[in-house]
Amino acid sequence: MKRSQINEILARGDAFFRSFGYVLPPFAYWSPDAMRAPEAAMIVERGMGWDITDYGQGKFDELGLFLFTVRNGDPADLGSGSGMLYAEKIMISRKDQLSPMHRHIVKAEDIINRGGGKLVLELFQSAPDGSIDRHSDVSVPVDGRMRTLAAGGHLKLDPGESVTLMPSVWHAFWGEGDDVLIGEVSTVNDDRTDNVFEMPIPRFTTVEEDVPPVHLLVSDYENLG
Repeated sequence: MKRSQINEILARGDAFFRSFGYVLPPFAYWSPDAMRAPEAAMIVERGMGWDITDYGQGKFDELGLFLFTVRNGDPADLGSGSGMLYAEKIMISRKDQLSPMHRHIVKAEDIINRGGGKLVLELFQSAPDGSIDRHSDVSVPVDGRMRTLAAGGHLKLDPGESVTLMPSVWHAFWGEGDDVLIGEVSTVNDDRTDNVFEMPIPRFTTVEEDVPPVHLLVSDYENLG
Protein backbone atom coordinates (compact mmCIF):
# COMPACT_ATOMS: atom_id res chain seq x y z
CA MET A 1 0.00 0.00 0.00
CA LYS A 2 1.19 3.52 -0.67
CA ARG A 3 1.74 5.71 2.38
CA SER A 4 -0.50 8.36 0.82
CA GLN A 5 -3.34 5.83 0.74
CA ILE A 6 -2.65 4.85 4.35
CA ASN A 7 -2.71 8.50 5.45
CA GLU A 8 -6.07 8.98 3.72
CA ILE A 9 -7.52 5.81 5.28
CA LEU A 10 -6.33 6.95 8.73
CA ALA A 11 -8.13 10.27 8.41
CA ARG A 12 -11.35 8.66 7.18
CA GLY A 13 -11.19 5.97 9.86
CA ASP A 14 -10.74 8.49 12.65
CA ALA A 15 -13.74 10.45 11.34
CA PHE A 16 -15.77 7.23 11.26
CA PHE A 17 -14.88 6.49 14.90
CA ARG A 18 -15.87 10.00 15.94
CA SER A 19 -19.18 9.76 14.09
CA PHE A 20 -20.15 7.13 16.69
CA GLY A 21 -18.83 9.21 19.60
CA TYR A 22 -15.70 7.04 19.94
CA VAL A 23 -12.59 9.11 20.68
CA LEU A 24 -9.14 7.55 20.54
CA PRO A 25 -6.52 8.03 23.28
CA PRO A 26 -4.03 10.92 22.95
CA PHE A 27 -1.15 8.77 21.69
CA ALA A 28 -3.17 8.08 18.52
CA TYR A 29 -2.22 11.56 17.34
CA TRP A 30 1.47 11.55 18.24
CA SER A 31 3.88 12.33 15.43
CA PRO A 32 6.37 9.74 14.14
CA ASP A 33 9.11 11.57 16.07
CA ALA A 34 7.08 11.37 19.29
CA MET A 35 6.79 7.60 18.81
CA ARG A 36 10.58 7.40 18.90
CA ALA A 37 10.76 9.05 22.34
CA PRO A 38 11.24 7.06 25.58
CA GLU A 39 7.70 8.05 26.62
CA ALA A 40 6.35 5.82 23.85
CA ALA A 41 8.33 2.71 24.84
CA MET A 42 5.42 0.71 26.27
CA ILE A 43 3.13 1.66 23.37
CA VAL A 44 5.71 0.44 20.87
CA GLU A 45 6.66 -2.71 22.78
CA ARG A 46 3.04 -3.81 23.12
CA GLY A 47 1.98 -2.98 19.56
CA MET A 48 -0.59 -0.36 20.48
CA GLY A 49 -1.80 2.09 17.85
CA TRP A 50 -2.84 2.25 14.21
CA ASP A 51 -2.97 -0.87 12.05
CA ILE A 52 -4.11 -0.95 8.44
CA THR A 53 -3.66 -4.12 6.44
CA ASP A 54 -4.43 -5.38 2.97
CA TYR A 55 -2.82 -8.72 3.90
CA GLY A 56 -0.18 -8.05 1.25
CA GLN A 57 -2.66 -8.44 -1.62
CA GLY A 58 -2.93 -4.81 -2.79
CA LYS A 59 -6.73 -4.65 -2.86
CA PHE A 60 -7.69 -3.06 0.45
CA ASP A 61 -11.29 -2.28 -0.51
CA GLU A 62 -11.93 -5.99 -1.13
CA LEU A 63 -9.53 -7.67 1.33
CA GLY A 64 -8.44 -5.66 4.33
CA LEU A 65 -9.11 -4.33 7.80
CA PHE A 66 -8.68 -1.09 9.73
CA LEU A 67 -7.70 -1.48 13.40
CA PHE A 68 -6.50 0.54 16.38
CA THR A 69 -5.11 -1.29 19.42
CA VAL A 70 -6.20 0.80 22.39
CA ARG A 71 -4.58 -1.30 25.12
CA ASN A 72 -2.56 -4.48 25.33
CA GLY A 73 -0.81 -6.43 28.04
CA ASP A 74 2.50 -8.26 27.95
CA PRO A 75 2.27 -11.77 26.45
CA ALA A 76 5.01 -12.86 28.87
CA ASP A 77 2.51 -12.50 31.74
CA LEU A 78 0.33 -15.28 30.34
CA GLY A 79 2.69 -17.90 31.72
CA SER A 80 2.30 -16.64 35.29
CA GLY A 81 -1.45 -16.09 34.97
CA SER A 82 -1.22 -12.62 36.53
CA GLY A 83 -0.82 -9.09 35.30
CA MET A 84 -2.52 -7.31 32.41
CA LEU A 85 -3.81 -10.34 30.51
CA TYR A 86 -6.21 -8.49 28.20
CA ALA A 87 -6.31 -6.30 25.11
CA GLU A 88 -8.79 -4.00 23.40
CA LYS A 89 -9.13 -2.96 19.77
CA ILE A 90 -11.51 -0.82 17.79
CA MET A 91 -11.88 -1.74 14.12
CA ILE A 92 -13.68 -0.90 10.91
CA SER A 93 -14.90 -3.56 8.52
CA ARG A 94 -16.11 -1.90 5.36
CA LYS A 95 -19.17 -3.05 3.48
CA ASP A 96 -18.25 -6.29 1.64
CA GLN A 97 -14.59 -5.94 2.68
CA LEU A 98 -13.31 -9.38 3.68
CA SER A 99 -11.10 -10.08 6.66
CA PRO A 100 -9.90 -13.51 5.50
CA MET A 101 -10.33 -16.88 7.17
CA HIS A 102 -8.05 -17.32 10.16
CA ARG A 103 -7.80 -18.55 13.72
CA HIS A 104 -5.59 -17.78 16.68
CA ILE A 105 -3.20 -19.85 18.76
CA VAL A 106 -3.64 -18.14 22.14
CA LYS A 107 -6.16 -15.34 21.79
CA ALA A 108 -9.79 -15.69 22.83
CA GLU A 109 -11.85 -12.70 21.77
CA ASP A 110 -15.21 -11.03 21.98
CA ILE A 111 -16.15 -9.44 18.66
CA ILE A 112 -18.76 -6.70 19.15
CA ASN A 113 -20.80 -4.86 16.55
CA ARG A 114 -20.62 -1.28 17.88
CA GLY A 115 -22.63 0.30 15.07
CA GLY A 116 -23.26 0.63 11.36
CA GLY A 117 -24.31 -2.33 9.24
CA LYS A 118 -24.53 -6.00 10.09
CA LEU A 119 -21.31 -7.83 10.90
CA VAL A 120 -21.25 -11.21 9.17
CA LEU A 121 -18.90 -13.96 10.38
CA GLU A 122 -18.27 -17.24 8.56
CA LEU A 123 -17.34 -19.87 11.16
CA PHE A 124 -15.66 -23.28 11.24
CA GLN A 125 -14.37 -25.46 14.06
CA SER A 126 -10.78 -26.72 14.06
CA ALA A 127 -9.90 -30.31 13.25
CA PRO A 128 -7.58 -32.10 15.70
CA ASP A 129 -4.55 -31.04 13.65
CA GLY A 130 -5.65 -27.37 13.75
CA SER A 131 -6.84 -27.23 10.15
CA ILE A 132 -10.39 -26.29 9.16
CA ASP A 133 -13.05 -28.89 9.94
CA ARG A 134 -15.47 -28.47 7.04
CA HIS A 135 -18.02 -30.95 8.35
CA SER A 136 -18.64 -30.45 12.09
CA ASP A 137 -21.07 -27.96 13.59
CA VAL A 138 -19.57 -25.00 15.44
CA SER A 139 -21.01 -23.63 18.69
CA VAL A 140 -20.23 -20.12 19.96
CA PRO A 141 -21.60 -17.90 22.74
CA VAL A 142 -23.58 -14.95 21.40
CA ASP A 143 -24.18 -12.47 24.22
CA GLY A 144 -24.15 -15.29 26.77
CA ARG A 145 -26.36 -17.72 24.82
CA MET A 146 -24.95 -20.64 22.84
CA ARG A 147 -25.59 -20.66 19.10
CA THR A 148 -24.83 -23.67 16.92
CA LEU A 149 -24.25 -23.34 13.18
CA ALA A 150 -23.36 -25.80 10.45
CA ALA A 151 -19.75 -25.73 9.30
CA GLY A 152 -19.24 -22.53 7.30
CA GLY A 153 -22.44 -21.03 8.64
CA HIS A 154 -22.89 -17.26 8.64
CA LEU A 155 -23.50 -15.57 11.98
CA LYS A 156 -24.97 -12.09 11.52
CA LEU A 157 -24.59 -9.58 14.35
CA ASP A 158 -26.68 -6.43 14.54
CA PRO A 159 -25.34 -3.33 16.35
CA GLY A 160 -25.02 -4.13 20.05
CA GLU A 161 -24.60 -7.88 19.52
CA SER A 162 -21.38 -9.80 20.14
CA VAL A 163 -19.83 -13.24 19.81
CA THR A 164 -17.08 -14.97 21.78
CA LEU A 165 -14.52 -16.82 19.68
CA MET A 166 -12.08 -19.28 21.22
CA PRO A 167 -8.70 -19.89 19.56
CA SER A 168 -9.97 -23.06 17.89
CA VAL A 169 -12.70 -21.25 15.93
CA TRP A 170 -11.79 -20.33 12.36
CA HIS A 171 -13.47 -17.12 11.24
CA ALA A 172 -13.72 -14.63 8.41
CA PHE A 173 -15.88 -11.52 8.53
CA TRP A 174 -17.18 -8.52 6.58
CA GLY A 175 -19.72 -5.72 6.77
CA GLU A 176 -23.17 -6.17 5.25
CA GLY A 177 -25.34 -3.24 4.22
CA ASP A 178 -22.91 -0.60 5.47
CA ASP A 179 -19.49 -0.17 7.08
CA VAL A 180 -19.30 -1.60 10.61
CA LEU A 181 -17.65 -0.28 13.77
CA ILE A 182 -16.26 -3.31 15.61
CA GLY A 183 -15.03 -3.61 19.17
CA GLU A 184 -12.68 -6.39 20.22
CA VAL A 185 -11.95 -7.41 23.81
CA SER A 186 -9.48 -10.25 24.03
CA THR A 187 -6.65 -12.07 25.67
CA VAL A 188 -3.27 -10.32 25.38
CA ASN A 189 -2.60 -10.10 21.67
CA ASP A 190 0.62 -10.57 19.69
CA ASP A 191 -0.33 -10.06 16.05
CA ARG A 192 3.17 -10.99 14.90
CA THR A 193 2.83 -14.61 16.05
CA ASP A 194 -0.80 -15.45 16.91
CA ASN A 195 -2.59 -15.44 13.54
CA VAL A 196 -2.97 -18.60 11.43
CA PHE A 197 -4.46 -17.88 7.99
CA GLU A 198 -6.11 -20.33 5.62
CA MET A 199 -4.38 -18.62 2.69
CA PRO A 200 -0.59 -18.10 2.63
CA ILE A 201 -0.80 -14.36 3.30
CA PRO A 202 1.04 -11.97 5.64
CA ARG A 203 -0.69 -10.27 8.56
CA PHE A 204 0.82 -6.84 7.83
CA THR A 205 0.97 -4.80 4.67
CA THR A 206 4.10 -3.68 2.80
CA VAL A 207 4.29 0.12 2.64
CA GLU A 208 5.49 2.11 -0.37
CA GLU A 209 6.84 5.40 0.98
CA ASP A 210 5.55 7.92 -1.56
CA VAL A 211 4.86 10.61 1.11
CA PRO A 212 5.83 11.00 4.79
CA PRO A 213 3.62 9.23 7.36
CA VAL A 214 1.16 11.33 9.35
CA HIS A 215 1.09 8.64 12.05
CA LEU A 216 3.00 5.38 12.27
CA LEU A 217 1.40 1.96 11.99
CA VAL A 218 2.26 -0.74 14.50
CA SER A 219 4.04 -2.51 11.64
CA ASP A 220 6.33 0.54 11.35
CA TYR A 221 7.60 0.18 14.90
CA GLU A 222 10.23 -2.42 14.06
CA ASN A 223 11.95 0.22 11.91
CA LEU A 224 12.13 2.86 14.62
CA GLY A 225 15.68 3.97 15.28
